[in-house]
Amino acid sequence: MTSLVPPTDSKTELRFYLQSARDALLWKLEGLSEYDARRPLTPTGTNLLGLVKHAATVELGYLGDTFGRPHGEPLPWVAEDAEANADMWATADQSREFVVGLYHRAWAHADATIDALPLDTVGTVPWWPAERARLTLNHAVVRVIADTHRHAGHADILRELLDGSVGMGAGNTNIPPGDDSWWQDYRDRLERAARAADKPTT
Repeated sequence: MTSLVPPTDSKTELRFYLQSARDALLWKLEGLSEYDARRPLTPTGTNLLGLVKHAATVELGYLGDTFGRPHGEPLPWVAEDAEANADMWATADQSREFVVGLYHRAWAHADATIDALPLDTVGTVPWWPAERARLTLNHAVVRVIADTHRHAGHADILRELLDGSVGMGAGNTNIPPGDDSWWQDYRDRLERAARAADKPTT
């Protein structure tokens, strides 16, 4: 059977899925006002620019510090005396350009780590308990991919709530075609099915 994905080396494959998540997450900021990029849209404060700030922080930690490759970026929001969740939102003086620039620099640093080290290289996560703080570069990259895709999914929902925009990227919505009327009918059908399922059985 012919594979749908051309054979490739492990690093190339990992980099592909990591970059696709990065691109999807950043795309969700395009065209938004400063307010909409930052506004909390869930009871726990989830917001688009904060997700990007968090993703940058994660990459610098897992694919930098963990493998003895200091990045030189000041990250006061992860200091021991930082308030809880400080990496999940941008303060008024942390501009969108600052956060996005930090993310781009985090990409470059993480990619350099992936290129420089074998995937079986063992690093130590500074913020994990010592007894389980060691992991391979392969594990760290998979962890970052999973985390970034998770937050890209969060961002997809937040952006849809803001202005109805959906999809993985400008050229790939990854949803069925349909106009507003089609989607309203679809949503109404789901609502009816949910209410029907919720009726008590006799």
